[in-house]
Amino acid sequence: MKLHTIVWALALTFLLAAMAPAADVNGKWVSTMTTPDGQSRQSTMNFKVEGSALTGTISGRAGDTPISEGKVSGDQISFVVVRSFGGNEIRMNYQGKVSGNEIQFTVSAGERSFEVKATRAVD
Repeated sequence: MKLHTIVWALALTFLLAAMAPAADVNGKWVSTMTTPDGQSRQSTMNFKVEGSALTGTISGRAGDTPISEGKVSGDQISFVVVRSFGGNEIRMNYQGKVSGNEIQFTVSAGERSFEVKATRAVD
C-alpha cells in the first residue's frame, strides 16, 4: 500500500512540474552586451508567446531580425536569430533563464559564446 502511495505522489509531482506555466516574456525587452573591444551594444527584443511557442524580432544596429525556433518552458527561453554580416550568414542560438523582469542569455554563434542580459522595457 505504501509503495502505491509513493508512486502516485511521484507521478503527481512530475505532472505538476510539467504543467508549470511558462514565464511571461510577452512584450518588449532591452538587452545589453559588451563587445570584445569593450563597447556596449543595446538591442530591443519584442516577444510574443502562444502556448510554448515564441515568436518576435530583435531590433538593433542591423535593423529588425525575426527570431525562429522559439520556445518557452517554465523559466527557460530559447530561440535562433540568423543575421548576415559581410555576405555571410551567422546563426545565433539564444538560451536564457527568466527571473522576474530579467532574462540572462547565453548566446552561441559557431564556437564562440557570450552573455547577454535583457530587462523588461518600461513604457
